[in-house]
Amino acid sequence: MSAPTVSDFAAMQQAREAAWLSPLATPSYPARREREEPHSGVRTPFQRDRDRIVHSKAFRRLKHKTQVFVAPEGDHFRTRLTHTLEVTGISRTVARALRLNEDLTEAIGLGHDVGHPPFGHLGEDILDRAGRERFGRGFRHNEHSLRVVSALEGLNLTEPVRDGILRHSSGAGEPATLEGKIVRLVDRIAYINHDIDDALRAGILAVEDLPAEEIAILGPTGPARIDTLVHDLVAHSEAAGDIVQSEEVGRAMYALRSFMFERVYLGPAQREQAERVERVLRGLFDWYCEHPDELPPGEMPERVIDYLAGMTDRFAIRAWTERFVPQGLAR
Repeated sequence: MSAPTVSDFAAMQQAREAAWLSPLATPSYPARREREEPHSGVRTPFQRDRDRIVHSKAFRRLKHKTQVFVAPEGDHFRTRLTHTLEVTGISRTVARALRLNEDLTEAIGLGHDVGHPPFGHLGEDILDRAGRERFGRGFRHNEHSLRVVSALEGLNLTEPVRDGILRHSSGAGEPATLEGKIVRLVDRIAYINHDIDDALRAGILAVEDLPAEEIAILGPTGPARIDTLVHDLVAHSEAAGDIVQSEEVGRAMYALRSFMFERVYLGPAQREQAERVERVLRGLFDWYCEHPDELPPGEMPERVIDYLAGMTDRFAIRAWTERFVPQGLAR
């Protein structure tokens, strides 16, 4: 028996999708890429995108980038990589339940944060302000994620994956696909709940601090809340033909998000971290602008912004220490 050809594989996948996927799902074929290329004989176009993202340098660096807590000493705090994996896993569950394209959902989930700078959203805010002040242009991690996969890593991803990566953040417009909308909403579901877990572990919050009304609706633990949110999302999205939540559960989730901004993301402990991060990242930004010979080749301002955004937390701290701390004191 001869091995199936590329066209055989594509035809079989298209037949499977026609039989299984919802009419609202994004089909894997035809693949629209910036540069046309032949199909694979063993993977759908979205599977190839997923693999290219996982094999990229930017994806590997996520393991040493902050989620919320900067360079935590404990082994169980989330990093940008574990956040990405949680978002992707939950998103695939939702996509499967709604009979949407799991491969597309997975690729968007894995790629959505590859452009995140070091030190989480503190780092993003600092790069944004520094870029506006010196160059008149800001920084948004979703836009930079698209730049990473397209220009810096040259992954030649499909159009629906690039769209989902760009539009996973608020302010970037609605994703063009339901799969992209899943990742956009699940990103919030994941970070709200795992950031609560990390804040409890760090001692910034106690269980009794959590808002009672929202906890009563969503559940007493992170897994229980995610289960509630996912079931609600699937049930109401299926009925609506769109990615939506019920009014009660959606309101409770966003109230819990507001609580996290007040008590954790913008709270006293984070303000303390912000001062240290500002010193490191702003110091490096100004240094490299004045010493461009230390940067990879290219044009400003992309040259300095690309370099800083690509750093891990520990690389940024080491780079700052080498330039601003007398080495006798650093030993």
